Amino acid sequence: MNKLGVIRRSLGYKPYRSFGHPQMLPINLTVSLTYRCNSRCKTCNVWKKSSYELTVDEYSKIFDSIGNVYWFTFSGGEPFLRNDITDVCKVAYEKCNPGIINIPTNGLLFDVIPKRVTEIVEACPKTQIVVNVSLDGVGSQHDEIRCIPGNFEKTMKTYAALRSIKADNFELGIHTVISRFNVKDIQQIHEQLRLLKSDSYITEIAEERVELDTIGAGITPSLEEYSNAVDYLSEFVKQNEWQGTSKLTQSFRIEYYKLVKQALKEKRQPIPCYAGVASAQISPDGDVWTCCIRADPVGNLRTENYDFRKVWFSDKAKALRASIKTGECWCPLANASYTNMLCNFKTLAKVAWRWIG
Repeated sequence: MNKLGVIRRSLGYKPYRSFGHPQMLPINLTVSLTYRCNSRCKTCNVWKKSSYELTVDEYSKIFDSIGNVYWFTFSGGEPFLRNDITDVCKVAYEKCNPGIINIPTNGLLFDVIPKRVTEIVEACPKTQIVVNVSLDGVGSQHDEIRCIPGNFEKTMKTYAALRSIKADNFELGIHTVISRFNVKDIQQIHEQLRLLKSDSYITEIAEERVELDTIGAGITPSLEEYSNAVDYLSEFVKQNEWQGTSKLTQSFRIEYYKLVKQALKEKRQPIPCYAGVASAQISPDGDVWTCCIRADPVGNLRTENYDFRKVWFSDKAKALRASIKTGECWCPLANASYTNMLCNFKTLAKVAWRWIG
């Protein structure tokens, strides 16, 4: 699916959200491949959960029932703990024609990740493969937040190997979770990480999610501290030159930071949320969620013979869409925010103007 197709498709989500017609499938799909993780982050307890993970054959049936998806995110846990991650990406590529496949990683498997990424890049030549390496600090600070001694050193080995991959359809980014553990140090962290010359640098606010078992964990920074951090990052983005996908991503990031600050301040949806309409998530054992914050299943794909459409257009899904539409929940979730902005013409115009400018 090309960018023009994405824009045309996004036009249909507004009436679907408002009136329930025409029925549409999501354009942004997050697939949690596993809850298993070799990190023990202070901001995430997903490693404590277990699941009966979907197989490649099961994913093939699911993706066949979905059709075109523009933006895939294959997450975890640590997604590269799945030895068959290359095969899953191949199936998504063949069945769903994605424009972007995004894979976040903690980078610990330095002897595995570069090989797997190379395989994925070669297997999906017409799709932009974006790998975001998680770094929440530099040196011992990163190790302390991730609770794994030697984490930073191992991740740097992975990063160096990924940096050596030369392919037009590969982009290497750095991802930082801004939490109460590092929010005051974001400027210094960013200045150090800039030296790694990544293709992009993105951040996400630490959230209390059902998916991550962090409800009540107190990991989210204050509005004042977060604002100071992202105001600095926004100014940096505005003052630097970006190219290609990175320029588009950074254009969205500036608007995302504004939306997060507004959401935290007003405790409501800053723009209409299209979770459950334009974006969705599949759990490792086949539950379909409108989003990972609530992680309230609208159905299970194994139970429904891997028919995503049957689950997506179910009565439970309609009820959750109605709940989201009326503003019964709000959050600063980054992945959903992308599609929210895409479906909000005023915000999209700002992003487009910055992108082509």
